[in-house]
Amino acid sequence: MCATCGCSDHDASLHSHAHDHAHGHDHDASRRVTIEQDILARNAEFAAENRQWFADSGVFVLNLVSSPGSGKTTLLARTVQALHMEFPVAVIGGDQQTTRDAERIQAAGAPAVQINTGKGCHLDAHGVGHALETLPLPEGGVLFIENVGNLVCPADFDLGEAHKVLVLSVTEGEDKPLKYANMFAAARLLLLNKIDLLPYVDFDVEQCLDYARRVNPDVQILQLSARTGVGLDAWLDWVRQGQQQALAEQVRRLEAKLATVRARLACNESVNHA
Repeated sequence: MCATCGCSDHDASLHSHAHDHAHGHDHDASRRVTIEQDILARNAEFAAENRQWFADSGVFVLNLVSSPGSGKTTLLARTVQALHMEFPVAVIGGDQQTTRDAERIQAAGAPAVQINTGKGCHLDAHGVGHALETLPLPEGGVLFIENVGNLVCPADFDLGEAHKVLVLSVTEGEDKPLKYANMFAAARLLLLNKIDLLPYVDFDVEQCLDYARRVNPDVQILQLSARTGVGLDAWLDWVRQGQQQALAEQVRRLEAKLATVRARLACNESVNHA
């Protein structure tokens, strides 16, 4: 179930209709808040497990979010083609139906698995963990999670990723940051896609970027066209930098563990020689 919109294949189980509806709306609202808190708390537990798993494996994980039709899959295919020979890359794709996106990614050169959410409007941490039972982690590389096209619910669900990357196309309207502020606030990077279409659409780039920074002053912004490749190098360099940072952090943790083991060994040796 989604804590934000209530979508679920099991909505009927949330509230039995076999009793008198004389209670007030305050009761329903309070119960709904409790359910939402429980769902998000359970998701956070799974996300923490995923994050630890990713960190131990030196994997840089990005959660790509957007509206439907923003160009996420085209961007991922171009990204996979450019990077899969440099380090391991894998993709988890989320869609309500079909495996078309995973097939496109596989054709581009990376292993991919598709999660079909049915009526669900987002991926959750538990589902991502299950997907990795069939998709080996790209140790030392990058895992891209392509979320379901939706600018509402994915904002609330941590998957264990390092960052959310929001893809916005110039065909969507410059006021999207104000309309969907929670998602823009949650993003680390905003990719303004399809800039090759700017001569043909009524889209105010500066106004859009101003709105985005009002909502999230710390958001990084890159402009590109996944179709033509304009601006793609800056995005690829951003991914490479994150991958290197994840590896460096893995080395730091391993060295700290090694130092602890060496200290224990030295302590044992001193006791044995005493």
